[in-house]
Amino acid sequence: MLKLDPHIHSEYSSDCLSSIDNILKKSIDIGLDIIAISDHDTIEGSVKAIEKTSHNEDILVVPSIEISSLNGHILGFGCTDLIPKGLSAFETIDLIHDNAGLAIIPHPYCFYRHGLFCNEDPEKLSFDAIEIRNARFILGYCNMKAKSLSTKNNIPQLGASDAHFPDFIGDCFTEIKCEKNINSVLKAVKKGTTRALGKGTSNINLSMYLFNKNIRKIY
Repeated sequence: MLKLDPHIHSEYSSDCLSSIDNILKKSIDIGLDIIAISDHDTIEGSVKAIEKTSHNEDILVVPSIEISSLNGHILGFGCTDLIPKGLSAFETIDLIHDNAGLAIIPHPYCFYRHGLFCNEDPEKLSFDAIEIRNARFILGYCNMKAKSLSTKNNIPQLGASDAHFPDFIGDCFTEIKCEKNINSVLKAVKKGTTRALGKGTSNINLSMYLFNKNIRKIY
C-alpha cells in the first residue's frame, strides 16, 4: 500500500504561496509516495512538480487541476491539459474524461468552499470519486455527509490535505493499492482500492497561518 495526497496547492494558486520545492521536500520527509498539485484553474504548478521529479524515485507526481466549474469545484485528477473554468459541472466532467483524467469531487458539501453538491444532485453526475476526508474542516459534518454518500452508492473514497501551506501536507491522505506509476494510480482510484485516513488540520494552526499570511504578510 502506498500513501497519496491528491489535493495540494502551490504558489501557482492565487490563494497559496507554497513553493514546489518546499512541497516536494515536505511530502518526501513525511513519507508520502504520491502527490498531486491540484491548483486552482491552472496546471503550471503540476507541470513544474512533474519536471522536478522526473528522475526522482522517492515520489511520484500525478498531473492534476482544481477546476472552478459554474456549479462548484472539481478535480481533474490525471489531466495534463488545462480545463477551462466557468463551464457547467456536466461539461467540466466530460472534458476531464476526454483528457483521460478522473473527475474527483473535493469537499463536496462545503458551501463556503464551493462544494459541488451544494448546488448539484450527485445522482445526475458521472464523477469518479469523492473526498470523504478533507483536512480543512471545522466540525467535520461535510466529511461525514460525503462518507455517507460514498458508502451508500459505492463511490471510491479519498482523503486529502487540501494544503495551502507545506506544514499541512498529509494531514489527511489516501492509502492506495497500486504500483508507483500514473496509470496504476488512476486505475486504483477508479476501482476504489483506496482508504481515506488522517486528521483534520488544526484550526488553531490554520488560523495562525492565515493571520501571518494575510495580516502580517510574512509568507
